[in-house]
Amino acid sequence: MKSKINKYGLTALKSVENYKNYYSIIEIWSRASKEVFETKSSQEKSCPKNTFLGLCEAGLVKGVPKGNYTKSVKNKRYALKAVKVLISNPNKIFTSKELWEQLELEDKKHNSQMDVILALWENDLIVK
Repeated sequence: MKSKINKYGLTALKSVENYKNYYSIIEIWSRASKEVFETKSSQEKSCPKNTFLGLCEAGLVKGVPKGNYTKSVKNKRYALKAVKVLISNPNKIFTSKELWEQLELEDKKHNSQMDVILALWENDLIVK
């Protein structure tokens, strides 16, 4: 059973689907977010974007080469830790909230980062 994909997860999936070497993955995310969201604030929301770019930067998104895509240290760290949790629990189905809780970030609130990761994970787009 897969979790319901929200709009940030859909943006991540569209970004991978539309990635071509002659466009940067950053530009592809921007274009995909404009297709999915009507409001500029949602299109430019940094947490899910930087989570996605952090995974790409680490070479963990199938079809997207390793590179320098984000300056966000925290969201990349959250993404990498979440992927480790998923790899360690291959038969467990997490909600975004449950996955976030596994990161043990008492003072931080989930801000769509895990939606991006789960959409990629459930569609077999994360390198294991």
